[in-house]
Amino acid sequence: MKSESSSPASTRLGMLLLVSGPSGSGKTTLCRRAADAGLASYATSCTTRAPRPGEVHGTDYFFLSTDEFKQKISDDDLLEYAEVHGNFYGTLKSEVFTHIEAGTDVVMDIDVQGAEQIRNCDDPIIQQALVELFVMPGTEAELRARLTGRGTDSDEIIETRMKNSLEEMEHWDKYTYLLLSSDRETDYQKFQAILSAEALSVSRLLD
Repeated sequence: MKSESSSPASTRLGMLLLVSGPSGSGKTTLCRRAADAGLASYATSCTTRAPRPGEVHGTDYFFLSTDEFKQKISDDDLLEYAEVHGNFYGTLKSEVFTHIEAGTDVVMDIDVQGAEQIRNCDDPIIQQALVELFVMPGTEAELRARLTGRGTDSDEIIETRMKNSLEEMEHWDKYTYLLLSSDRETDYQKFQAILSAEALSVSRLLD
C-alpha cells in the first residue's frame, strides 16, 4: 500500500469536459454553475459576435473583432475555432492547458464543430484529459420554447437557430455521455454526477 506522500492525487491531470447541445439546451448554465461552485474552471470562449445586453467581456466571452480573431488563428493561440451562425467562435489555449496541467478540471460549452476539432486533436494532453457530454432537449417543442424564451432574438434568428439546432442534435452519438434534459436542478445533479465519476478515473493519473 502506498504511503500518503506517494498518493497519486497530487499528480492528476485535470479533465477537459466538452459540453455541447443546441442553443437553449442549458449547456452554458451547467458549465457556469459548476465553475461558480468551485467544481471546475470555466473556459471562456472568444467570439466575433456582438455582445448581448448584460454580457461582459472576459466573463461571458472575449469579444474580438474579425481581424483580432484571425490574428489569434495566425498566432496558433486557439485550441479550436469555427464559424457558427455567421460569426467566429474559438477557445484560447491559455484557457485550457494551464488548468488541466495543474490538475484542475475544465468545463467548456462548445458547438459540435469545435468539439469535433478537439476530438481529433493529436495533442496527448488533450486526449488524456478529454471527456464529452451532449445535452439533448426533451422535445423539439421544448427546444423552441427555450429559444423564444430569451426574448432577445428576432423570429428570423430563432428560425435559423432552430434549424441549426436540429442539425447539431444529429451528432449526439459521438459523445461520451448523453444528458436528456428535463428541469434545471435534475440536469445539474446529473452534471455533478459526471464530474464526480470522472474525477475518480485512473486514466488521468500521471506516472
